[in-house]
Amino acid sequence: MREAAGYTVDSARRELGWSAGRLNHMEAGRSRPDASALRDLMNLYGVTDPARRDALLALGRQSKERGWWDTYADVLPDSYVGFEAEASVISTFQPVVLPGLLQIPDYTAEIARRSLGSSDAEIRRIVEVRAERQNILRRPDAPEVRAVVDESVLLRLRRHPDLARRQINHLIETAEADNTVTFQVLPLDAGLHSASFGAMVILDYADELDPSIVYLETRAEGLYLENPDQVAGYRKAFEDVLASALSPQDTIERMKELIR
Repeated sequence: MREAAGYTVDSARRELGWSAGRLNHMEAGRSRPDASALRDLMNLYGVTDPARRDALLALGRQSKERGWWDTYADVLPDSYVGFEAEASVISTFQPVVLPGLLQIPDYTAEIARRSLGSSDAEIRRIVEVRAERQNILRRPDAPEVRAVVDESVLLRLRRHPDLARRQINHLIETAEADNTVTFQVLPLDAGLHSASFGAMVILDYADELDPSIVYLETRAEGLYLENPDQVAGYRKAFEDVLASALSPQDTIERMKELIR
């Protein structure tokens, strides 16, 4: 409809006062439009036929039923999983917990247990959805994952020896496998670093028309940043942390030392 109305993504988003990222991701099916956004689009594109408008609004409602993650809306605070599932490169720095894509079920459960207000039923749901998320690593078109964690993330596991052994062995197996995951540890002796503001995830997409996103997790709904200057700033911080981290091979050796 946009093309039929003679609009480019840039001209349409300017007319609507939207960001380019919002419209691109909406058209790619990652971000599902609410009724208000659909009406704005139809108004801009000159869709006036009442039957067609009603049909499109109905499709919008049905679109929210797509995606396995919608089944877990009770334990997912926002639509991050949909954005993650479509990414071609996932770059993440985590200073407190391991990235969700690399967690074993018992680690996920223990983290959820420590979160105030998580019932046994909610914990089981959180573990299930984490396992579903990890299926993207087994796809033929699996994304490249670049994960850096602060060494303290692993050291905290010393209070849980059995869990530590199983979780760290999983990290070693993942790091040694011939796959698309690169795992590195930022050692404590690296000192102060450029990501002192906390955790971050940078999502890049294969289509150059789809802008990169920075995702910042919160206890409630996460924060999405797509302003190019903001994304560039977070990317520089990530690359600086990456440069200060142990190499992938040295990271494996450090984890083996921890197990011993």
